[in-house]
Amino acid sequence: MSFDPSTLYLFATMVAGMLGAMLWLFGRQENISALKWWGTAYLLGAASVAVWTVGSSTLDPMVLLGLNAIGFAACGLVWNAARIFHGRKASLLGLVLGPIAWIGAMTTVEDPAMRLTIGAGIVAIYAALTASELWSERRRAMQRRWLAIVIPVAHGCVLMLPILVGDLLRLNGQNFVSSFWVTLFSIELVLYAIGTVFVIFMMVSDRAVAVHKTAASIDPLSGMLNRRGFTEACARVIERESVAGRPVTVMIFDIDHFKSINDRFGHPAGDEILKLFSAVVVNSLRISDLSGRIGGEEFAALLPCSLEEGVLVAERVREAFENSNITCEEGAVDTTVSIGVAGGPAGTELEVLLASADTALYQAKRGGRNRVEAAEELPLSLENWRRKTAGLPASARQKPASVRA
Repeated sequence: MSFDPSTLYLFATMVAGMLGAMLWLFGRQENISALKWWGTAYLLGAASVAVWTVGSSTLDPMVLLGLNAIGFAACGLVWNAARIFHGRKASLLGLVLGPIAWIGAMTTVEDPAMRLTIGAGIVAIYAALTASELWSERRRAMQRRWLAIVIPVAHGCVLMLPILVGDLLRLNGQNFVSSFWVTLFSIELVLYAIGTVFVIFMMVSDRAVAVHKTAASIDPLSGMLNRRGFTEACARVIERESVAGRPVTVMIFDIDHFKSINDRFGHPAGDEILKLFSAVVVNSLRISDLSGRIGGEEFAALLPCSLEEGVLVAERVREAFENSNITCEEGAVDTTVSIGVAGGPAGTELEVLLASADTALYQAKRGGRNRVEAAEELPLSLENWRRKTAGLPASARQKPASVRA
């Protein structure tokens, strides 16, 4: 069964054109620059191949040269789209190098087979650069990233095949490149266009899920982890430290007299105090430490360190916040915080650590506020903590921060 190469090329360009329009419109609707770059690449490539296929026998050689250059520029657009999608700047130099190399080859090389080899090599290089850009993405683990690598790599391999085998491949006395290869490449072009769009939307979907998941774990006012995000992140850190046999320490911070700050200066001023305290906490901790706003004026942190080290860090936070020297039109704002600290051996559950730190926090408040208190002992379980606090006054029987409403 034989296929007319011109018909296959036109079919491939129609598919690429429709996919390009879809990508461009979706990118404009969702304001995703990378999709508009991908869509433009498809539209330019499809248009140049279509005009070249229909008018290759009648168009001026210089016009054909320009159409080919546009096709190579489209390959550069695909590579730049991958760069933009992953937060990198577009490489305008890389975009024009391919077309310039092709124009240079056409003006200096006379052998048609060599020209074809150079053209296939340029497209293969762009395909390899695109695959490399996708592979180098390290900000998140894309579950099906291997598809994003395999498709451009396979495209480059198909293009390089006639270059690698050269004159060894012949079909019915005709040059392999001028017969079977043209048919094979036409079919592969359709599959590549469809497969690439599938990968693009897969990556966009993964990115959207990651964005929503991050938003669900972040407190919008302070920019810190919320209760859910903090709990999930702490579970991972505790598991990691447990494997290494290292202790962990938990702190609970409660801004002193926060209700009076809201009543005296207003809720906008209270929000600014919360933002200020979150900045103090983040600046006082290491990059490996976790912190979050777990409710109202209450914050928490988990540090992979001993209790003694944790107490020193807590004292540093307390002093930094006290020395903030915030003033409003109504007067100076008291910026003090009470902190409860609890540490435990490797593998101690987060709920147990929070319960113990919460008891220490109560002791800090009862002792006059604006102080750091370390837990004297670690409860073996939450039930143990409940039994210990059963005899305390109702005002003292706070729930641990991990289970507080």
